[in-house]
Amino acid sequence: MQGYTEADYENSVIELFKNDLGYEYAYGPDIERDFYSPLYEEILIDSLYRLNRELPDDAIQDALFKLKNFENGELVQKNAVFMDYLQNGIEVRYTDNGEERSAICYLVDYANTNNNSFIAANQWTFIENDEKRPDVLLFINGLPVVLMELKSPSREETDASEAYTQIRNYMHSIPSMFIYNAICVMSDLSENRAGTITSGEDRYMEWKTKDGSYENTQFAQFDTFFEGIFQKDRLLDILKNFILFSNEGLTSYKILAGYHQYFAVRKAIESTKKATVTDGKG
Repeated sequence: MQGYTEADYENSVIELFKNDLGYEYAYGPDIERDFYSPLYEEILIDSLYRLNRELPDDAIQDALFKLKNFENGELVQKNAVFMDYLQNGIEVRYTDNGEERSAICYLVDYANTNNNSFIAANQWTFIENDEKRPDVLLFINGLPVVLMELKSPSREETDASEAYTQIRNYMHSIPSMFIYNAICVMSDLSENRAGTITSGEDRYMEWKTKDGSYENTQFAQFDTFFEGIFQKDRLLDILKNFILFSNEGLTSYKILAGYHQYFAVRKAIESTKKATVTDGKG
């Protein structure tokens, strides 16, 4: 690994998303956009219209306004509102023939994976309290739902723990980016872990299987981790069904299911479906 730099590793991750997982690629400096917005707004607006063809323009604009304007509060509260939007859609209001109506504007098409935009981006500058460039961002329909911090596997003095520290620093420097975050990743090639905005370092979890049929028992290998979580169908399933908030006293925790929990639930659901078909009980 000597001489294998963070830039090399970043490029390897980008290549995996492009070639193996079928994501589009965006190089931040090439994209004309507002550096003070964490959203990939051109893609977001296009996606809102594509996914909600039956809604009039003012309904789409209401959804966009709500996505950009959250009530004052803690980051976790704002993120909880966003996750509800992401999982269930945004309630919007519009006028039809002089009457006010309401509808749901959806941010993701969970039933048709290919109806969504998946983009892996790097060198994506965002300016808030400071100017920062997270290593890799994954945008779904223009929303930066995954942030990855990568560390060089060749530098002995750095490891995935430093990536965790960097992510926590980002949350102070560019907090608005994390309103829209579903999953955070820290990785140094040999150690790859995923967590949420409330996860302590010890709660960042490995993902040791691509499809549930076997496990890499020591460490989650580089490709196993990324292909295990970020296959398009699976990522949508995780976003919709396997991220939740738990309240303990006055503190709210955001929880991402581990790979063993994910595949156990999926297996149980499939077993229930089969039982329902064969004997009518489920």
